[in-house]
Amino acid sequence: MIVIMGMIIRRELLIAFRRQADIFNPLWFFIIVITLFPLSIGPEPALLARIAAGIVWVAALLSALLSLERLFRDDFQDGSLEQMMLIPVPLPIVVISKVVAHWLLTGLPLILISPLLAVLLSLDFNTWLAVVLTLFIGTPTLSFIGAIGVALTVGLQKGGVLLSLLVLPLYIPILIFATSAIDAASLGMLYNGQLAMLGAMFMGAMTLTPFAISAALRVSVN
Repeated sequence: MIVIMGMIIRRELLIAFRRQADIFNPLWFFIIVITLFPLSIGPEPALLARIAAGIVWVAALLSALLSLERLFRDDFQDGSLEQMMLIPVPLPIVVISKVVAHWLLTGLPLILISPLLAVLLSLDFNTWLAVVLTLFIGTPTLSFIGAIGVALTVGLQKGGVLLSLLVLPLYIPILIFATSAIDAASLGMLYNGQLAMLGAMFMGAMTLTPFAISAALRVSVN
């Protein structure tokens, strides 16, 4: 089972590297949004540090949403999804593999460019560390939750708007706790409670959403 998961993740990464726009478009979107705010409101460090939490997480949320639609759609259109549903492993394992690959391509790059955020938004080390921790815990949760909406709309020709309507309300708790943690860090306060809530949401999403995604895929494919 572990070998098959590794093969699926490797397959997804190879496909993505052959179509590099799928990797770079969400990342460029994230960087552009982060860059435009200092240019539009001015370079004052105190102001940028105060609104950094909202800027970072709204940009991360929208860039994750931008990349979600292709999670299952290409495989559905070329028939690969049906073949994956027939391999001798539980469908939730296949779903977890695809979501992990999606996070490696979309969530991990946001964490890797986080030092750039510290420079653009005038963040101190403690605030930057909070940004990294919230992105590390929160972005996989975005991928797992968003995959439910993708699975429900995979058979629709133009399901992008419907996908947004389904997924965005579910993202709000992650947004609230992540921005609260960064705000607390910027004020020199502890933010262990917010990280614990984000961790609980991640564990719940990783445990429960693969079964919901699998059920949605069976309905959409059949």
